[in-house]
Amino acid sequence: QVRLVESGGGLVQPGGSLRLSCAASGSIFTINAMGWYRQAPGKQRELVARIFGGSTNYKDSVKGRFTISRDNAKNTVYLQMNSLKPEDTAVYYCNAVIVPSPSTSSGAYWGQGTQVTVSS
Repeated sequence: QVRLVESGGGLVQPGGSLRLSCAASGSIFTINAMGWYRQAPGKQRELVARIFGGSTNYKDSVKGRFTISRDNAKNTVYLQMNSLKPEDTAVYYCNAVIVPSPSTSSGAYWGQGTQVTVSS
């Protein structure tokens, strides 16, 4: 059983910062990739940032403002969000591609989501 637990969401004023964290626990042999998605009301879930191996990729609208990082020893991924805008308001979901054991194939796992609201 694999579990992803997110934290760090909240209400922030435009121009402010938040840091999201997501810790993976349970049956983990290796983690191939970790990332953050978001879903605003009435919109589809979209990729915000992803880290795999030594590479990262970002949604164009967050480049230069958001930074994704990973602590392999803690099986944790972070999303530092600076210069937040009202359009960043959404539920943010952690995603990880995990191999639970040497004898199983990888699977995609999701956290429960954390609300980020950017408003004055």
